[in-house]
Order: sequence, then C-alpha cells, then structure tokens
Amino acid sequence: MTIQDIKQRFGIIGTTPQLDRAIDIAVQVAPTDLAVLINGESGTGKEVFPQIIHQMSARKHGAYIAVNCGAIPEGTIDSELFGHEKGSFTGATEARKGYFEVADGGTIFLDEVAEMPMATQARLLRVLETGEFIRVGSSKVQKTNVRVVAATNVNIPEAIGRGKFREDLYYRLNTVPILLPPLRDRRQDIHLLFRKFAADFAAKYRMPVIKLMPDAEKLLVNYYWHGNIRQLKNVTEQLSIIEKAREIDAETLKKYLPDHQSAMTGVPVLARAQQTGNEAQERDFLFQLLQQMRTELNDLKALTMQLIQNGGRITPEVLQQSGPVIQKHFSDYQNQQTAVRNSDDAVVIHQPTWNNPHEEILAPEEVVEDSLSLQDKEIELITKALDKHRGKRKNAAKELGISERTLYRKINEYNIKG
Repeated sequence: MTIQDIKQRFGIIGTTPQLDRAIDIAVQVAPTDLAVLINGESGTGKEVFPQIIHQMSARKHGAYIAVNCGAIPEGTIDSELFGHEKGSFTGATEARKGYFEVADGGTIFLDEVAEMPMATQARLLRVLETGEFIRVGSSKVQKTNVRVVAATNVNIPEAIGRGKFREDLYYRLNTVPILLPPLRDRRQDIHLLFRKFAADFAAKYRMPVIKLMPDAEKLLVNYYWHGNIRQLKNVTEQLSIIEKAREIDAETLKKYLPDHQSAMTGVPVLARAQQTGNEAQERDFLFQLLQQMRTELNDLKALTMQLIQNGGRITPEVLQQSGPVIQKHFSDYQNQQTAVRNSDDAVVIHQPTWNNPHEEILAPEEVVEDSLSLQDKEIELITKALDKHRGKRKNAAKELGISERTLYRKINEYNIKG
C-alpha cells in the first residue's frame, strides 16, 4: 500500500515531505511490536497515527483503545489502566478490568502520556518490560500482550530534567519516534486543509461552500497557527456558519484570527514582539530574584561576622541588626526547635571553645541552609504572591511585575497549586 493509499484510507491531507516521512515510519513499524512515541504540538493530528499502526499490524483484529492520560484524575488512573478488585477503595463495589487487560492482544494508545503521575509511570514501565501488571487492591500478577503507542506535545527531555518524567520509561516508549510537523511548517497544505474543511461543513450545515479571495488565502497561509490543524478547522467552521457572504476577504478573515491581526511570514512580527516582551519581563523577574539572593547572602555574611565576634551566640541586638529574611528564618527555626536560653536571654545555637587563636574553626553542628536555586525562588515568590492576593492571578502577576500569560505558564511549568 502506497503513502497516497494510506492518506486516502485515513483521511490525511497534505503533501509535505515531513508528513510523508511520518506516515512512512508508521507503516514500516506497524508489523512489529515495538513501542512508538509520537511527538508533535497540540492539534497536529497525532491521534491518526496509532490507528495507522494498529490497522497495518497483525493486531488489527484485536482491540484498539485510546486513553487520554491528561483527562483521568490522578487518584483513578491506576484503576482505569490496570483495573481494581472489589473493595480496594471507597466506591469499588465490584471488580473491574483495566484497559491493559481489555486490550490484551490489541493496541493501546496513551495520549498525553507526559501527564501521567510518576507512580503510574512505574507501573507502565513494568508492563513494557515484562508484560505484567497488578490490579489495584490485588497481589496477583497478571500478564498482558499489548502494543503500546504513546503521544505527547511535551518536551520529554525537559520534563525528565524537572523530575516530571521517568528517563527509563522515556527510552522504553521512544523505541521508534515519530515527529509530526506543526501546521506553520506545512504551508503548502494549509489551503488544501481549509478547502476540505469548508466542503465538510457546507455538507453538514447544508449551505454553499465558502471560498477565499487571494488576499485572504495569502493571510491564511502566512498565519502562525498556534493551534495547528485543530485551530484551522475551528476557524473554518466559524466562517462557514457566521459569514453570510461565501467569498471571504482578508479583512473578514482577520476577525477570526486571534492575537495577530495582520498577515505574517515565518514567525509573525506581532508574535515576535510578544515573545520579546515576555522575555524582557522574565529577565526582570530573574533580576529581582538575583537581587533578593544577593541581599540574603549579604545579610548572611554580616550575621556570620557578628556571630564570630559574639562567640557564636545570637543576642537580640545581633538579630536586630540582621536583615528581615534572616530574622524570618530565625523565627521559623525557633518555632521548630526547642530553644535553649541562657541567663542573659541569648539563644545558644553552638558555643565553640577556641583555646588556640590559630586553631581551625570547625563547622557548626547544625546548619540551616537556604536554597539558592532560581527555580525554587521563582516558586517561592509566585506562591507568596498568589497567597497574598488569595489566588487572583491577575493581581499576583501585577505584584510580580510579569504578564498574566507568563504567570500562567510558570504555574503550569512548576505545577504550583493556587
């Protein structure tokens, strides 16, 4: 079967070489049982390729199950994937088979696999390595023969670096990688897709097909398409329903293209300006963090010198001369530890005895270290701002001196609850 036959069978539109390469890899790997990882931005059509792999394999008569890992709550995903026994948790009134048990002999597609909790990733790794799994609430090991195809729009190596994804699982899933290009790298396919969607919606809503005038077609092709094919389909449907005129010019089309109100070539000018603005805000944010860290270090140095001069004791006078950050940490320390007070009300942390002035000064027995990680500081500041403004992100972003969009991205990136 040729690539063109595959496109017709699965409704794939486009002639871009990167797209043809992705289809070719899917066809070649289909007869094997190797795990496949499909990478691509949201809206690029990743869900079609597991179906190609399944239908072109010896498992085509077996079950095919697609699971969106990002849509299943963390507390129930293990039960959904691996099943559970009766009474294993509240609400488990009867035993239930999981997807890996139901799909035995077939194919399971794990979409948004990077959203899977770490504990579930460990279970998935065991299935990939041994074909074994255990139902929730059971101790009996069961076997399954399932072909796993996964997809994600997340940069998994970066997620591994942040501790959000298991490196060993990545290498098991990424046996054969398939990369789908974003729509902006498929310029020659954009108008073809638009015409297909326009024809489909005309038939669905029983109305004449919309057409683009030359200026609108140029705008359509040069637009950045952050949402890729999904966004293009959405815009086409809106035009088909809302616009009375069946010929669409550029001015009309601009109303349906959010964020960017002019035709763009490559990375759009407005998008570049937006990115530049965000980068400047992030630089200011990082500069504030560095300034705060520098202040804390200076306070710590001053406090250390005062401790040396005062024989290792923190008196009220010493504490008063330290910075507010040191005072806060010391207050937290007092709340957590049982303070030992001497006769002059000084809290003794460590009282060294130096008989020889040239003797090496030993490190204190107990050291409370403050994290100097930029990421930790960002998380700390964002959390404080959200707490201060009771979760109102707009006010928190203003307090931090960054855009609300940047704050949203930081919250998602660091998984901050607020």
